[in-house]
Amino acid sequence: MVTIHDVAKRAGVSISTVSNVINKNKFVSADLVQRVNNAVQELKYSANPIAQNMKFKRTKTIGVISADLCGLFYPYVLKGMYEVSHSKGYRFVVMDTEGINDHIGSIKKLQSGIFSLIQDRVDGIVFSSTVPEDLEADIINEAMRSSVKNTAFVCVEKDLSKFGIDSVYANSHLGADTATSHLLDVGCQRIGHITGPYYFTVAQDRIEGFKNALSRAGIAFDGTRMLANGDYTHKSGYLAMKELLLKMPDLDGVFSANDQMAVGALKALSEAGKRVPEDVKVIGYDDVFIASVLEPSLSTIHVQKYSMGIKAAELLINQIESNVEYNKHIPSTIELESKLVIRKSTVKNAPDDWILVDW
Repeated sequence: MVTIHDVAKRAGVSISTVSNVINKNKFVSADLVQRVNNAVQELKYSANPIAQNMKFKRTKTIGVISADLCGLFYPYVLKGMYEVSHSKGYRFVVMDTEGINDHIGSIKKLQSGIFSLIQDRVDGIVFSSTVPEDLEADIINEAMRSSVKNTAFVCVEKDLSKFGIDSVYANSHLGADTATSHLLDVGCQRIGHITGPYYFTVAQDRIEGFKNALSRAGIAFDGTRMLANGDYTHKSGYLAMKELLLKMPDLDGVFSANDQMAVGALKALSEAGKRVPEDVKVIGYDDVFIASVLEPSLSTIHVQKYSMGIKAAELLINQIESNVEYNKHIPSTIELESKLVIRKSTVKNAPDDWILVDW
């Protein structure tokens, strides 16, 4: 799909200039008008006619940019968002940035997603991305400068309030510290960590929480031995667990940065003849429904995923309906509390607590 960003690049002008030519917002020199019109014809660009006709008016549409729709985490968030937006008369369009495995690809996909949604005249955007925080802010500011309407933004999973962006998140550093501390409390001394992609801010936060708990217990951190990189899928957890077993044959505890990778880790441990929790204790993160029905059931850090979606949608709609200009908006921050859930992957006699409501 050709976007306004593509037209601007072909014409060698800014996105705002393209917008001004198409929407006739401001005077643009004849030369630039010709360049933009040529680029529009060459690329066969077609602006959204409905959005054009509703310039400066609400479309009652919310855009959502998710880091991984196929994972087990984001459907909870989307469910919460849907219920709030539907009750307020808003519909939403979802875009997914999953499958991007490097910084550059993540930046381009986030940028493309935001510009595409703004072009479609959404009233606000909730996003979760893998882009470094300062670059996220730059992308949003650039998008707002080129937009013909005031678009609201809310970030989930990270606190971007220092950049003027409403944020709903859980403290990943604290959650990782709590998970690792639990392994230490039940007797583990040789602990490995299956991380998310290193360029994720959330993954780095969880690594730091892991290191902090080890330091407090007087255990030296060795990243070469103790860390194995995953991508939040069960397959990557399986492969990372095999890597950890090679590097730490005497390993007795594993902290997985999400439950989905912990599923793969349990499979690899079973194939290696390791009993859980007798030989190796395993803890995950997120507390998705599968954690409670695994065998053994998975200890984890419970994150308020559904509430995250609810709060994000509420903040976004409040921001949209307040009509405050983006550069004058005072950002709101909501930090959701996480908690340790102890199950049989770390404590053999822990009680069952099936999460049936999420099925």
